[in-house]
Amino acid sequence: MFHVEQRESTENPQRGGLFHVKQLASITQLCYVSFYFGERVLARVIAVANQKGGVGKTTTAVNLAACLAAAEQPTLLIDCDSQANATAAIGFPKDPSRRTVYHALIMGEAFERIVQKSQVEGLDVVPADKNLAGAAVELVTAEEREYKLQTFLQPLRERYKFVVLDCPPALDLLTLNALVSADSVLVPIQCEYLALEGVSELLDTLMRIRRTLNPSLEIEGILLTMYDERTTLSRQVATDLRSFFGTQVFQSLIPRNVRLAEAPSFGKPIIFYDIHSKGAEGYTQLAQEVIANAEKRVGAGARSAHSGA
Repeated sequence: MFHVEQRESTENPQRGGLFHVKQLASITQLCYVSFYFGERVLARVIAVANQKGGVGKTTTAVNLAACLAAAEQPTLLIDCDSQANATAAIGFPKDPSRRTVYHALIMGEAFERIVQKSQVEGLDVVPADKNLAGAAVELVTAEEREYKLQTFLQPLRERYKFVVLDCPPALDLLTLNALVSADSVLVPIQCEYLALEGVSELLDTLMRIRRTLNPSLEIEGILLTMYDERTTLSRQVATDLRSFFGTQVFQSLIPRNVRLAEAPSFGKPIIFYDIHSKGAEGYTQLAQEVIANAEKRVGAGARSAHSGA
């Protein structure tokens, strides 16, 4: 389990063992963030989505959730993909008897019977399995089919600071449920030109959802993944994206990193597998940005409420 202490520690963390939050040097300044609705504290729900496969959605969802929890932000990770890669990557092997998000969406199973405690302290997981592929079919005839996940999430938002949704690589009913439930969308984009083609389609879909089902949906940010600073192509793609999307592109870059690719096969987030790797550094910085952006929104909301009063 992830061991949290308030004191500084100078010892080197051992892979697979306990280590202190304060040893994550670049997380030390992360602040405790709250989202207020009236007097209740509500989680920020972030959907990690891109209909193109192989761009780093699951890697991003798992490692962002782990880094947020490591920064003392209680976090819930929900695997919305029937491939269940996020479930495996965070350390849960296949288990046919385990209840999953399928049971929540289709059978109305209670959260307490589905949620799993992960190896990272402060990070809970709602797992997935292959049965979730059937949910996309079964939801077609269901009433309020776009709001099933939102209904499941609503009572949970007071328990966490962040909820991270790992979406499947398709714009299907499962992804639609995630986008309707979310406050914002984080879009991972591989630093190759072919990966850019689907971005306009995704943004068009997000605009349609804002007009019809979720008017408050925002872009959390665009994340450049599999970045290789040695290649002109990666640098050019990054430059083009920043020139077009501006501040919507995260400053954090996720490098092409062998340790990052190895971590899921060991069922560990990168901060457990190799805290000193470039991949761990990238996702630690991303968590910093996400929390800092959340802080700004809370501050802006407070100022707006004050001026309205």
